[in-house]
Amino acid sequence: MSKETTTTKKIVGKNLYDYQKESIHKIFKSFENAPENYHLLFQLPTGGGKTVIFSEITRQYLKHYKKKVLIMTHRIELCKQTARMLREFGVDNKIIDSKASLDDQGNFDCFVAMVETLNNRLNDDMLDISDVGLVIIDEAHYNSFTKLFKFFDKSFILGVTATPLSSNIKLPMKNNYDELIVGESIGTLISNEYLAKASVYSYNVGLTSLEVGANGDYTVKSSEDLYTNTDMLSKLLQAYEERAKGTKTLIFNNGINTSLHVYDTFKRAGYPIAHLDNTNTKKERDFILKWFNKTPNAIITSVSILTTGFDEPSVRSIILNRATKSLTLYYQMIGRGSRILPGKSGFNVIDLGNNFHRFGPWGADLDWQKMFRAPNFYLDNLLTDEEIESDFRYELPEDVKKEFANSEDLYFDVKKVYVQTIQSGQSSKKVLEKSIEHHAKLCIENSEDVFDALILAKKLGGDIDDRIFRYSKCICKSTHNFIDWLQDDYRKKLNAYLRNNFDEVYEQIHGHPPPEEE
Repeated sequence: MSKETTTTKKIVGKNLYDYQKESIHKIFKSFENAPENYHLLFQLPTGGGKTVIFSEITRQYLKHYKKKVLIMTHRIELCKQTARMLREFGVDNKIIDSKASLDDQGNFDCFVAMVETLNNRLNDDMLDISDVGLVIIDEAHYNSFTKLFKFFDKSFILGVTATPLSSNIKLPMKNNYDELIVGESIGTLISNEYLAKASVYSYNVGLTSLEVGANGDYTVKSSEDLYTNTDMLSKLLQAYEERAKGTKTLIFNNGINTSLHVYDTFKRAGYPIAHLDNTNTKKERDFILKWFNKTPNAIITSVSILTTGFDEPSVRSIILNRATKSLTLYYQMIGRGSRILPGKSGFNVIDLGNNFHRFGPWGADLDWQKMFRAPNFYLDNLLTDEEIESDFRYELPEDVKKEFANSEDLYFDVKKVYVQTIQSGQSSKKVLEKSIEHHAKLCIENSEDVFDALILAKKLGGDIDDRIFRYSKCICKSTHNFIDWLQDDYRKKLNAYLRNNFDEVYEQIHGHPPPEEE
């Protein structure tokens, strides 16, 4: 592959990279050998230039095949971007949106259409598609396109996507496409300096309160319940300040209410931030994106609206403030930071949804062909949240950890103690008693009196909740009401233990009674 310097990597007109030319060659070879109504799927990572590739395909097809081309997108922004790119390649085209007049359709050989608008026009028999030989579908993993296939039973259909996994697990892409062609990998694009490298920082998050909806992904409601609580908002701000502070940042959320909470949290902390969701007008969206482009260290918190059709190479940090079971969405979100710039060879990814543990590193060597042929095999072998979290080791936040500087061992292995307790013939309740004694020891080691110890006990809330969660898994009883009761009961017993045993434990630790108050 030819390698260019980052300062010259701008596609203009028909200047394509070698890997793009190779992909185009493979696709046209498939054209030549394919029967009528053949459906071909092409995979290329976000940032690899899918629009560039199918624009050049359109140019060549119109020149050599003398038939018309129709390109479908699912969002108006993508429609307009595609139309602009086609014009750069010298392809005159007409956008079919809700306002378009079709009186002049005979003057065009190329159309760019929104899927819903096109569906309405075709059902009303307002668009002549008798001479359309090639149909190109951008972001082909969305299932909204498949209802239109019936209109094009004599056309060659080319779907393009970064991830050949359907957005609906019940409608696999192999049901609608005959073949998959895999383009250049993320790893190769990074090593040849076409994409920036991601440095991932994953923060362990308890996700067992999340619920999965009919679409196979976590529901907005359960996500908002988790990600709008004070602890998660504090964890988000802390993660930003540790890993992304001073960089242009995108924060992705699952739910408008969550994004608004994020906006308020960062605004109060004095950071330059804007909120964006699909209820913003075009004028508001344009204003926010221009502000983001011009403002150093700007932050946008959004609700998936920027996962496609958004290109801002100056982004240096991506924060996944959500969990997802969609590999496609995972790759789309991270891909927003992968565009290169002079002086930018890498970017940060902060994961607050255990997505890294679920899917592996962005750019891992995935077998897309196997995934295309057997999507259920891939999806069924993803780790569950329980499996992911069973390997977590809870870490106290840094500011809390400093309060326990006198303690050597902050960790208490609930599962190990449970096994030892049961094997010795004792009740499982003994595990919680031992845990309370350990927490009490930590508090007393770092206190001069019982009042200090009780204050420290309040700061162990996250660790207490984690231990209760692991204990509930050991005893196979994990209803929300039971866990809530255990957490409350644990705190009461810890406070009582500190009040009743402070002096005795203090003397065991220090070899002398606690100092008397003057």
